[in-house]
Amino acid sequence: MNKYSDRLQRLSYSQTFVMSNKAREMKAAGIDVISLTLGEPDFDVPANIKQAAIDAIHENYSHYSPVPGFLELRQAIAHKLKRDNNLEYKPQQIVVSNGAKQSILNVLAAIINDGDEVILPAPYWVSYHEMVKMMGGKSVFIETSIEDDYKMTAAQLQAAITPKTKAVLYSSPCNPSGSYYTRAELKAIAEVIAKHPQITVISDEIYEYINYDGEHVSIAEFPEVYEQVAVINGMSKAFAMTGWRIGYSASPEWLSGACEKIQGQMTSGANTVAQRASIVGLNTDPAEYRYMIDSFRERRDLVYNLLLEIPGLKVNLPKAAFYFFVDITHYLGKELAGKLIKDSDDFAMFLLEQAQVACVGGVSFGDPSSIRFSYAASEADLRTAMQRIKDCLIQYS
Repeated sequence: MNKYSDRLQRLSYSQTFVMSNKAREMKAAGIDVISLTLGEPDFDVPANIKQAAIDAIHENYSHYSPVPGFLELRQAIAHKLKRDNNLEYKPQQIVVSNGAKQSILNVLAAIINDGDEVILPAPYWVSYHEMVKMMGGKSVFIETSIEDDYKMTAAQLQAAITPKTKAVLYSSPCNPSGSYYTRAELKAIAEVIAKHPQITVISDEIYEYINYDGEHVSIAEFPEVYEQVAVINGMSKAFAMTGWRIGYSASPEWLSGACEKIQGQMTSGANTVAQRASIVGLNTDPAEYRYMIDSFRERRDLVYNLLLEIPGLKVNLPKAAFYFFVDITHYLGKELAGKLIKDSDDFAMFLLEQAQVACVGGVSFGDPSSIRFSYAASEADLRTAMQRIKDCLIQYS
């Protein structure tokens, strides 16, 4: 007798966690594995944010918060959106959730009916497609490549829209590619979206601050689509607060009210201590946390130059986030160490077993010909990992 729901059986396990768990198992068995799988800053939480959490405990912030979050936090988010993004949002348009992942799920649950289509530019973050399936929707993929910096065009978007299209979901800066959309590119995309008022854009901007070469632009800045956009962000990446689980959405009131309704029946308000600490983080000048971004830039440049020395890999220079999304087409269809490499998941497993370096195959990112490396690791580990991969692949090039 099958006790599982159809919904559960539609879902796949996160390949990111599959590979990181495999790496942990090998380490536990005494194998010296370097893991470049998880998208998690390797910094500690800034001292002023930690102190704010300690203060919140002593001030007895131990009871339920309002479902959409403390008013003071939503005011801080509204202030941040105006200060950094020139976006006008009132506190009632903001819903604080248990991480940006829940923020996205809230929006999808609020707008998607069975069979509705959600456009995903590929590569996309591994959970997007699974979230769409969870809500009964159908993903429509727009393929991109390393040659076009892994970004969809407005023309591609227009061609993908059908009467069933209900949403467009993407990240900018992008996990896994490290690319971001420019103001001109988003303007062209906004002009397409404005022609289709039934479409909601879910703009995941969690990597906003980790941007090395240009300004961050939100599609919500374009007035013609402001009422169609849900901006998603949170504390995990720029503030190194992954375990604190604070994300948020900013959207038109019709949508923020729907998200609050859903969250009220799912989890209620987010962790109160983490909320109070987030107020301090958001109200601090972003320049105070710039040291993390500067370090990521140095590591990006290091890994880029080392990847260029490895045979058979095609690599571009990511402009944001802390990932490389490397094209491994050269090795597809080849037999390496006695195993046929059918796709990038096979290649990632080959590197784990033969080079003792863990990365994530691109199949679950929507690109079976690429792999993702996180460079949120120490310089020593990054140098050793790239040397291991190079030594391993030289014999197969």
